[in-house]
Amino acid sequence: MTLIEQPSSQNLHEATFQTLKSLLVEGKIAPGSKLNERELAESLNVSRTPIREAIRRLAADGLVELIANRGAIAVQLSIEDVIHTFDVIAELEGYSGELAAKNINDSTLSELEALQYEMMASYARRDLSSYYKLNLRIHRLINQAANNPVLATLFSQVNARIEALRFRSNQDGVKWEKAVEEHQEMLDALKARDSTRMRKVMMTHVTNKRDVVVQLLKTEANTQVNTQASPL
Repeated sequence: MTLIEQPSSQNLHEATFQTLKSLLVEGKIAPGSKLNERELAESLNVSRTPIREAIRRLAADGLVELIANRGAIAVQLSIEDVIHTFDVIAELEGYSGELAAKNINDSTLSELEALQYEMMASYARRDLSSYYKLNLRIHRLINQAANNPVLATLFSQVNARIEALRFRSNQDGVKWEKAVEEHQEMLDALKARDSTRMRKVMMTHVTNKRDVVVQLLKTEANTQVNTQASPL
Protein backbone atom coordinates (compact mmCIF):
# COMPACT_ATOMS: atom_id res chain seq x y z
CA MET A 1 0.00 0.00 0.00
CA THR A 2 1.12 3.55 -0.70
CA LEU A 3 1.80 5.75 2.29
CA ILE A 4 -0.28 8.91 2.43
CA GLU A 5 1.58 12.18 2.82
CA GLN A 6 0.42 14.34 5.71
CA PRO A 7 -1.59 17.25 4.23
CA SER A 8 -4.19 19.32 6.11
CA SER A 9 -6.75 17.44 8.21
CA GLN A 10 -9.53 17.81 5.63
CA ASN A 11 -7.29 16.78 2.75
CA LEU A 12 -5.92 13.88 4.79
CA HIS A 13 -9.41 12.50 5.36
CA GLU A 14 -10.21 12.80 1.66
CA ALA A 15 -6.89 11.25 0.63
CA THR A 16 -7.49 8.34 3.01
CA PHE A 17 -10.96 7.78 1.60
CA GLN A 18 -9.74 7.87 -2.01
CA THR A 19 -6.84 5.51 -1.23
CA LEU A 20 -9.07 2.94 0.47
CA LYS A 21 -11.60 3.21 -2.34
CA SER A 22 -8.87 2.53 -4.92
CA LEU A 23 -7.68 -0.49 -2.93
CA LEU A 24 -11.22 -1.89 -2.97
CA VAL A 25 -11.96 -1.09 -6.61
CA GLU A 26 -8.66 -2.52 -7.82
CA GLY A 27 -9.10 -5.68 -5.77
CA LYS A 28 -6.12 -5.06 -3.50
CA ILE A 29 -8.60 -5.49 -0.68
CA ALA A 30 -10.45 -8.60 -1.83
CA PRO A 31 -14.26 -8.95 -1.65
CA GLY A 32 -15.27 -10.50 1.65
CA SER A 33 -12.11 -9.31 3.41
CA LYS A 34 -12.25 -7.51 6.74
CA LEU A 35 -10.93 -3.95 6.87
CA ASN A 36 -8.69 -3.90 9.92
CA GLU A 37 -8.47 -0.31 11.15
CA ARG A 38 -5.14 -0.75 12.96
CA GLU A 39 -3.42 -2.47 10.04
CA LEU A 40 -4.76 0.04 7.52
CA ALA A 41 -3.67 2.98 9.70
CA GLU A 42 -0.16 1.56 9.94
CA SER A 43 0.03 0.76 6.23
CA LEU A 44 -1.14 4.22 5.17
CA ASN A 45 0.75 6.10 7.89
CA VAL A 46 -2.36 7.78 9.30
CA SER A 47 -4.26 7.65 12.57
CA ARG A 48 -7.35 5.49 12.93
CA THR A 49 -9.69 8.52 12.85
CA PRO A 50 -9.50 9.13 9.06
CA ILE A 51 -9.65 5.35 8.55
CA ARG A 52 -12.92 5.16 10.49
CA GLU A 53 -14.39 8.09 8.57
CA ALA A 54 -13.33 6.58 5.24
CA ILE A 55 -14.92 3.25 6.17
CA ARG A 56 -18.19 5.00 7.06
CA ARG A 57 -18.19 6.77 3.68
CA LEU A 58 -17.37 3.55 1.86
CA ALA A 59 -20.25 1.84 3.63
CA ALA A 60 -22.59 4.65 2.56
CA ASP A 61 -21.37 4.19 -1.02
CA GLY A 62 -22.01 0.46 -0.92
CA LEU A 63 -18.40 -0.67 -1.17
CA VAL A 64 -18.21 -1.87 2.43
CA GLU A 65 -20.69 -3.63 4.71
CA LEU A 66 -20.77 -2.91 8.44
CA ILE A 67 -21.65 -6.21 10.10
CA ALA A 68 -22.33 -6.65 13.80
CA ASN A 69 -19.56 -8.54 15.62
CA ARG A 70 -17.47 -8.65 12.44
CA GLY A 71 -16.78 -5.02 11.61
CA ALA A 72 -16.25 -3.60 8.12
CA ILE A 73 -16.23 -6.14 5.30
CA ALA A 74 -15.45 -5.44 1.63
CA VAL A 75 -18.73 -6.02 -0.18
CA GLN A 76 -19.09 -9.33 -1.99
CA LEU A 77 -22.05 -9.48 -4.37
CA SER A 78 -23.71 -12.69 -5.49
CA ILE A 79 -24.03 -13.33 -9.23
CA GLU A 80 -27.74 -12.49 -8.95
CA ASP A 81 -26.91 -9.18 -7.24
CA VAL A 82 -24.42 -8.39 -9.99
CA ILE A 83 -26.90 -9.09 -12.77
CA HIS A 84 -29.63 -7.01 -11.14
CA THR A 85 -27.27 -4.11 -10.47
CA PHE A 86 -25.83 -4.07 -13.99
CA ASP A 87 -29.34 -4.21 -15.46
CA VAL A 88 -30.30 -1.13 -13.46
CA ILE A 89 -27.11 0.77 -14.31
CA ALA A 90 -27.60 -0.06 -18.01
CA GLU A 91 -30.97 1.68 -17.96
CA LEU A 92 -29.57 4.63 -16.01
CA GLU A 93 -26.58 5.02 -18.34
CA GLY A 94 -28.75 4.60 -21.41
CA TYR A 95 -31.08 7.38 -20.29
CA SER A 96 -28.10 9.46 -19.18
CA GLY A 97 -26.50 9.12 -22.61
CA GLU A 98 -29.76 9.98 -24.36
CA LEU A 99 -30.17 13.18 -22.34
CA ALA A 100 -26.49 14.07 -22.68
CA ALA A 101 -26.69 13.91 -26.47
CA LYS A 102 -29.56 16.40 -26.32
CA ASN A 103 -28.09 18.74 -23.70
CA ILE A 104 -24.30 18.60 -24.02
CA ASN A 105 -22.48 21.86 -24.73
CA ASP A 106 -19.31 22.40 -26.74
CA SER A 107 -17.18 22.95 -23.63
CA THR A 108 -18.17 19.62 -22.07
CA LEU A 109 -17.72 17.87 -25.39
CA SER A 110 -14.19 19.25 -25.65
CA GLU A 111 -13.48 18.06 -22.11
CA LEU A 112 -14.73 14.58 -23.01
CA GLU A 113 -12.49 14.52 -26.08
CA ALA A 114 -9.48 15.43 -23.93
CA LEU A 115 -10.33 12.70 -21.40
CA GLN A 116 -10.80 10.21 -24.22
CA TYR A 117 -7.32 11.07 -25.53
CA GLU A 118 -5.80 10.57 -22.08
CA MET A 119 -7.68 7.32 -21.63
CA MET A 120 -6.42 6.01 -24.97
CA ALA A 121 -2.87 6.84 -23.90
CA SER A 122 -3.41 4.81 -20.71
CA TYR A 123 -4.80 1.95 -22.78
CA ALA A 124 -1.73 2.04 -25.05
CA ARG A 125 0.48 1.73 -21.94
CA ARG A 126 -1.82 -1.00 -20.56
CA ASP A 127 -2.09 1.12 -17.42
CA LEU A 128 -5.39 -0.27 -16.15
CA SER A 129 -5.47 1.81 -12.97
CA SER A 130 -5.09 5.11 -14.81
CA TYR A 131 -7.40 3.95 -17.59
CA TYR A 132 -10.17 3.08 -15.17
CA LYS A 133 -10.00 6.40 -13.33
CA LEU A 134 -10.27 8.29 -16.62
CA ASN A 135 -13.02 5.94 -17.75
CA LEU A 136 -15.02 6.69 -14.61
CA ARG A 137 -14.52 10.45 -15.12
CA ILE A 138 -15.90 10.10 -18.65
CA HIS A 139 -18.99 8.22 -17.50
CA ARG A 140 -19.58 10.77 -14.73
CA LEU A 141 -19.17 13.68 -17.12
CA ILE A 142 -21.68 12.16 -19.53
CA ASN A 143 -24.01 11.70 -16.60
CA GLN A 144 -23.56 15.32 -15.57
CA ALA A 145 -24.16 16.47 -19.15
CA ALA A 146 -27.60 14.87 -18.95
CA ASN A 147 -28.44 17.75 -16.60
CA ASN A 148 -30.70 15.71 -14.34
CA PRO A 149 -29.62 15.86 -10.66
CA VAL A 150 -31.86 12.96 -9.61
CA LEU A 151 -30.39 10.77 -12.32
CA ALA A 152 -26.87 11.79 -11.27
CA THR A 153 -27.54 10.78 -7.65
CA LEU A 154 -29.03 7.43 -8.64
CA PHE A 155 -26.13 6.73 -10.98
CA SER A 156 -23.55 7.39 -8.24
CA GLN A 157 -25.36 5.23 -5.71
CA VAL A 158 -25.89 2.23 -7.98
CA ASN A 159 -22.54 2.41 -9.77
CA ALA A 160 -20.62 2.39 -6.48
CA ARG A 161 -21.80 -1.18 -5.86
CA ILE A 162 -20.10 -2.50 -8.99
CA GLU A 163 -17.05 -0.25 -9.46
CA ALA A 164 -14.65 -3.04 -8.53
CA LEU A 165 -16.32 -5.39 -11.00
CA ARG A 166 -16.25 -2.81 -13.80
CA PHE A 167 -12.55 -2.40 -13.14
CA ARG A 168 -11.95 -6.14 -13.38
CA SER A 169 -13.94 -6.46 -16.61
CA ASN A 170 -11.06 -4.80 -18.49
CA GLN A 171 -8.48 -7.36 -17.40
CA ASP A 172 -9.37 -9.47 -20.44
CA GLY A 173 -7.42 -7.95 -23.36
CA VAL A 174 -10.03 -8.66 -26.05
CA LYS A 175 -12.90 -7.35 -23.92
CA TRP A 176 -10.84 -4.29 -22.98
CA GLU A 177 -10.26 -3.49 -26.65
CA LYS A 178 -14.00 -3.78 -27.30
CA ALA A 179 -14.74 -1.40 -24.43
CA VAL A 180 -12.31 1.14 -25.91
CA GLU A 181 -14.09 0.92 -29.28
CA GLU A 182 -17.44 1.49 -27.56
CA HIS A 183 -16.10 4.63 -25.90
CA GLN A 184 -15.19 6.03 -29.29
CA GLU A 185 -18.73 5.25 -30.46
CA MET A 186 -20.07 7.22 -27.48
CA LEU A 187 -17.99 10.23 -28.41
CA ASP A 188 -19.10 10.01 -32.04
CA ALA A 189 -22.76 9.82 -31.02
CA LEU A 190 -22.39 12.83 -28.72
CA LYS A 191 -20.70 14.85 -31.45
CA ALA A 192 -23.59 14.02 -33.78
CA ARG A 193 -26.11 14.86 -31.02
CA ASP A 194 -27.71 11.51 -31.85
CA SER A 195 -29.66 10.65 -28.68
CA THR A 196 -31.07 7.35 -29.99
CA ARG A 197 -27.66 6.07 -31.00
CA MET A 198 -26.10 7.26 -27.75
CA ARG A 199 -28.70 5.45 -25.64
CA LYS A 200 -28.08 2.24 -27.58
CA VAL A 201 -24.28 2.49 -27.33
CA MET A 202 -24.37 3.16 -23.58
CA MET A 203 -26.72 0.27 -22.85
CA THR A 204 -24.73 -2.11 -25.05
CA HIS A 205 -21.52 -1.03 -23.33
CA VAL A 206 -22.87 -1.76 -19.85
CA THR A 207 -24.57 -4.99 -20.90
CA ASN A 208 -21.27 -6.23 -22.36
CA LYS A 209 -19.58 -5.38 -19.07
CA ARG A 210 -22.23 -7.37 -17.23
CA ASP A 211 -21.69 -10.43 -19.39
CA VAL A 212 -17.91 -10.30 -18.90
CA VAL A 213 -18.25 -9.95 -15.14
CA VAL A 214 -20.81 -12.74 -14.80
CA GLN A 215 -18.61 -15.11 -16.79
CA LEU A 216 -15.62 -14.14 -14.67
CA LEU A 217 -17.49 -14.80 -11.43
CA LYS A 218 -18.83 -18.13 -12.68
CA THR A 219 -15.33 -19.22 -13.72
CA GLU A 220 -13.94 -18.25 -10.31
CA ALA A 221 -16.77 -20.09 -8.53
CA ASN A 222 -16.16 -23.24 -10.58
CA THR A 223 -12.42 -23.04 -9.94
CA GLN A 224 -13.02 -22.74 -6.21
CA VAL A 225 -15.39 -25.74 -6.22
CA ASN A 226 -12.93 -27.85 -8.18
CA THR A 227 -10.10 -26.87 -5.86
CA GLN A 228 -12.09 -27.80 -2.78
CA ALA A 229 -13.12 -31.09 -4.37
CA SER A 230 -9.58 -32.07 -5.35
CA PRO A 231 -8.01 -34.79 -3.17
CA LEU A 232 -5.01 -33.87 -1.05
